[in-house]
Amino acid sequence: MSNTPSTIYLKDYTPPAYLVDSVALDIAIHVGFAFVSSRLTMRRNPAGADAALVLNGEDLQLESLKLDGRTLGANDFLYADDLLTIHQAPEAFLLETVVRIEPDQNTQLSGLYRSKDGYFTQCEAQGFRRITFYPDRPDVLAKFECTLHADKTAFPILLANGNPVASGSEDDNRHWATWEDPFAKPAYLFACVAAKLDVIEDHYVTSSGRRVRCAVYVEPGKLDQCDHAIAALKKSMKWDEDVFGLEMDLDHYMIVAVGDFNMGAMENKGLNIFNTKYVLARPDTATDTDYQNIDRVVAHEYFHNWTGNRVTCRDWFQLSLKEGLTVFRDQQFGMDVHSAGVTRIQEVRTLRAAQFPEDAGPMAHPIRPESYAEINNFYTATVYEKGAEVIRMIHTLIGKDAFRKGMDLYFARHDGQAVTCEDFVAAMQDASGLDLTQFKRWYSQAGTPRLVVRSRFDAATRRYTLEVEQVFAHTPYEDRMAADGLPQARGPYHLPIVLGLLDADGRELPLQLVGESNATGSQRTLQLREAQQTFIFENIDAEPVPSLLRGFSAPVVLDYPYSTADLVHLMAYDRDAVNRWEAGQRLATDILLAGVTAFQQGTGETTGWIPQDYILAMARLLGAAFVEGGGPALVAEALVLPSENVLAEQMGVVDPDAIHAARLALRRTLARELREPLLAAYFELKDEAPYSPEGAQAGKRALRNACLGYLAELNELSAQALVIGHFETAGNMTDSIAALAAVANLDIPARHALLDSFYSKWRDEALVVDKWLQVQATSRLPGTTQDVRALMAHESFDIRNPNKVYSLLRAFCAANPQHFHAADGSGYKLAADVILQLDPLNPQVASRIARTFDRWKKFDPVRQRQARAQLERIRAQENLSSDVAEVVGKALD
Repeated sequence: MSNTPSTIYLKDYTPPAYLVDSVALDIAIHVGFAFVSSRLTMRRNPAGADAALVLNGEDLQLESLKLDGRTLGANDFLYADDLLTIHQAPEAFLLETVVRIEPDQNTQLSGLYRSKDGYFTQCEAQGFRRITFYPDRPDVLAKFECTLHADKTAFPILLANGNPVASGSEDDNRHWATWEDPFAKPAYLFACVAAKLDVIEDHYVTSSGRRVRCAVYVEPGKLDQCDHAIAALKKSMKWDEDVFGLEMDLDHYMIVAVGDFNMGAMENKGLNIFNTKYVLARPDTATDTDYQNIDRVVAHEYFHNWTGNRVTCRDWFQLSLKEGLTVFRDQQFGMDVHSAGVTRIQEVRTLRAAQFPEDAGPMAHPIRPESYAEINNFYTATVYEKGAEVIRMIHTLIGKDAFRKGMDLYFARHDGQAVTCEDFVAAMQDASGLDLTQFKRWYSQAGTPRLVVRSRFDAATRRYTLEVEQVFAHTPYEDRMAADGLPQARGPYHLPIVLGLLDADGRELPLQLVGESNATGSQRTLQLREAQQTFIFENIDAEPVPSLLRGFSAPVVLDYPYSTADLVHLMAYDRDAVNRWEAGQRLATDILLAGVTAFQQGTGETTGWIPQDYILAMARLLGAAFVEGGGPALVAEALVLPSENVLAEQMGVVDPDAIHAARLALRRTLARELREPLLAAYFELKDEAPYSPEGAQAGKRALRNACLGYLAELNELSAQALVIGHFETAGNMTDSIAALAAVANLDIPARHALLDSFYSKWRDEALVVDKWLQVQATSRLPGTTQDVRALMAHESFDIRNPNKVYSLLRAFCAANPQHFHAADGSGYKLAADVILQLDPLNPQVASRIARTFDRWKKFDPVRQRQARAQLERIRAQENLSSDVAEVVGKALD
């Protein structure tokens, strides 16, 4: 029987009946268990209902319960169904509880749990209730004090939020430390650590002259992999001061890295808990992408100090209030400290690969939905990535200066409060003067809108007309709302269209709308508000090629009838990096879909569906890498063909075998036709300078490894020797793993020897072993499904460790569609076996694997039968978690 969660509705929100002014926690860690004593200073909320005092508590063994010093009897309270109800609580009181918990048995990694080096916490979204009884909701803000007790030898480091105020020794080789957070916060931001860790320290002097201690704690022996993380933290602090005027408010800012963590990182006030993946880096163990991810994740969690901590969410429906806004902030940071064009291209690729399918699938929801079932399933690409795009549109519509004024107003109004998305939009509207009433539909409507754009040119009047229509696809979200009695009236969005017009020579034309006295530059931001809207430009001498949605100015699907010549023209001349890349992606998508049809008809191997113009355009791209500023990194992005999953979203009925065959055929054709320029670029881009993950050097490596990947497709001994030589001479992990990934796709005698030698060298570096697992899980070779099963029994794999599960199993399910969607159902069965094994251990991780079934209904009847059988098998499991039950139930329904 599934533990089907009950639905929670935004319309039912009520303020808390009681507030907590202060919390004093005492956590005594012993062998196999911990005692948690809690002192809550509470009072009735004058804005709340006259209701009983109800506290959340999950897997807690109640030892004692006192109210104002009086021990409560059995008739004074009820503890059932994870709720502690206290009858007849007074207006103001002190509530004291003592509970026993077993963190060593906590495989969910939510609440307080044991990892290799000690004890750690994860309280977002509802983990604090697994530590002690509390009104575990984000609109209850309190000041926290925490005292930790543990064995001095085993756990010499004792940390909690805020600043240290006292410490000392106890009998039996134990010690204690007390930390105090001066800022009120919700319980989801609580954190503590008792562990054996090494620490690297530095200081940052804020713009007002305050000296802040910056510290990164890692497992013993890893300090040589921390320099980049602490530099990223200081860089983030300065950027937030420079761009938003936001200064660090504590004397201590700490990052703690742990190898067992469900997510990437957590922004607990002053004590961020991080997955080691986003802290540890050394040139021989981490790739350029790892370094960039550390920059971005460290920045993201630091930026949460204001957008999420100082101003937090009133309820979990408002999750995008903090996550969408903070993702936007870390994106802007990434564009400032790395290549702006490359960073934005990578964001758009992620959005299309993860969020667009979610918008069209069974879990579709707006960035602020009207209901949710299991909160852990609400941490989605829609809330994060689409949420950031919504913030970006506000930034585009009102401009950089007005956005900064809006942020200032937001903090002036709401510092120290738990607020709603409307509060944020109101600050932006009031600061800019732009009416954002219609814009708020982005917060309540699900699905990815399609913009149908058509153009006309009138040579006689020298006018160029763009007609734009917004089209909305129906999503399962509307069906769920209707079933819940919450039907939604959909309406057109308010969105920005940033565009330019290019003439036949690639020059940008001055843009003047009808009725304007003068042209206002060669790039415009048009505001689309109507379901159908027309824009007419004057003084255009010849029909231009439109560059639409520059910078991907709105998260929409653009439907414009570009010709091949138009796309080649944009690839060559568009000044907007995103649209140059986008033109190549559109052209490649059109070609690949033609190739899919050809393979379905049995003519794909002839490759007659690959136009010579495209091959020439790609050759020109390779040449551009050596003549344009920042060229190599952008060209590397342009050489990446649309993924198989992105192509699948373009088809009514997905044929994963034909998609894979077409994409592989195009890669091999490009490798064959561009063999000489690829080789020339490969050798010319070699850099003998000492490794640096920054700027131009990383761009050169990206393009050089992209060239290597194409050359590996040649069925030649010389190409194989090139790849093997690249692996054997690699001076950094970026080059090493690029070669290993290429080798993993080749059925050559050296394959197993190289994989074995890589593992032997790096078996003691867990994050490097994760890369080794991933390249095998995503291999296209026959037998990969069986290899993944075998790797689950390998000494390197631990199903209790989320990083291992993600590297091997989610990589297989999400990034190897050819094998996951095998017609014999073997991929689906593997996924179901894993989900059923994981669910009793860690439901959050199991549900993320289950999400890979989301689009099963897009496939042919044979695959649908196979997928349905496995989904039904999962749903029939006794005691299925609510996390997995929701995902599987929505997929089937």
